[in-house]
Amino acid sequence: MAHKGGQLSFLSDEQIEKVHEKSLRVLAEVGVKVENEKALGLFEKEGADVDYEEKLVRLPAEMVENSIETAPSQVTLYGRREEHNIELGGTKVHIGTGGTAVNVIDIDTGEKREAVTGDVANTAWLVQNLDNIDFFIVPVFPNDAGKEGADEARFFNALKNTTKHVMGGVYTREGIEKVIDAAIKIAGSEEELREKPIISFIANIMSPLSMEKDYTEYFRYAVEKGVPVLGPPAPIAGATSPITLPGTIVQTNAEALFTVAFSQVIRKGAKTLYSVVPTTMDMKTSDFRFGSIEMGMMNAACADLAQYYDLPIYNTAGVSDAKIPDIQAGYEKMSTVMLSALAGANYIHDAAGLLDSGMCVAYEQYVIDDQILGIADRVLRGLEFSEERMAFDEIKEVGPGGNFLTCDSTLEFMRTEFFDDALHENSDWEDWGERGSPDARERAKNIAREILDQEQESFVDEEVFK
Repeated sequence: MAHKGGQLSFLSDEQIEKVHEKSLRVLAEVGVKVENEKALGLFEKEGADVDYEEKLVRLPAEMVENSIETAPSQVTLYGRREEHNIELGGTKVHIGTGGTAVNVIDIDTGEKREAVTGDVANTAWLVQNLDNIDFFIVPVFPNDAGKEGADEARFFNALKNTTKHVMGGVYTREGIEKVIDAAIKIAGSEEELREKPIISFIANIMSPLSMEKDYTEYFRYAVEKGVPVLGPPAPIAGATSPITLPGTIVQTNAEALFTVAFSQVIRKGAKTLYSVVPTTMDMKTSDFRFGSIEMGMMNAACADLAQYYDLPIYNTAGVSDAKIPDIQAGYEKMSTVMLSALAGANYIHDAAGLLDSGMCVAYEQYVIDDQILGIADRVLRGLEFSEERMAFDEIKEVGPGGNFLTCDSTLEFMRTEFFDDALHENSDWEDWGERGSPDARERAKNIAREILDQEQESFVDEEVFK
């Protein structure tokens, strides 16, 4: 169940107007390189200034603003159970997985190894059984399947093992066709899939200001098929975007608006999200920083921009540069998740399981992150100041020196007022020691093992994939 964010605003109205004006100038004066002839033709037909020799598209301000108007302000991404449908827009907050990690920390050995197809199935099953993770973006690349088989291995194993909405990046045209064909069979018809999309795709724009030929084609094909597709830019401040946070926000906003415009050039009203992944670089080492607080600040600021445009937003939080589930992972993840949630971002991805700057996942980290997301959700739920909850009658009845243990309100609200943290440890020292002194990571491993040891139900008939 989504709760509303929006309690936090990073940008003033004046700052939003400044970013908007500069972003329009970037799109009109600098433009975006588009290495796809079909896409160039579509843009030109709709009134863009297209330089075929340089493969450069410049968008007039009016065209950008018309695209914002025709893009939907509310998008529902469907699960295969009603409780897993997620309505995106306004300041409704949903949080889930993401990434394309190539490695996994083995839950038994603790060693890093290559991700394989079985890890897609296992992470999907974990997410199916963790209540605070709202959607499943396929988080690992199955190295055993290779690029040619990755789309099928990722989406088919995801759909078999979770009924939550499935999203992911794609690698081949043949793969995306097979995935859509399977989704049509599951949905019942192509029209049903258009109306209630159970899958969606990611086909990134490349920062700075470039759209690669194949990704552009995948984007176009998905929109034509009625499947929601996102083109999130992932600029790195100081490397592929300006080092200043406002400069990176301007570029990110321009790139995000360009992909919104592209979706509307293909088909007016096409389902898409204003999508962003602004990140940073460590200026001491030139290493990529995916868990920095500045990354969290920029993603939260972009939620302000999305609300200004009245567009649903896909943004990023909950990633860590830590190598294992440790203290660094905890503070990096909690700080950025809370920022985006309070800013009212709608579809916060990468927020569960990822470590090592997005290159690795750990099964126990999904359990830990599920608790972090639950805490964020409790904050968004806020405080309800009803007469009953302000409890004046109880305070008067108990009076000075009494206690509230047997009050009717205590019994009524004891299971709902506080967040139930499955990882929380507050037993006395001796009892904890007698149980082997398990830390939060070990407790999370035990929960993950219990889930993975369950008999995994298949949610899709194998015939669908033939």
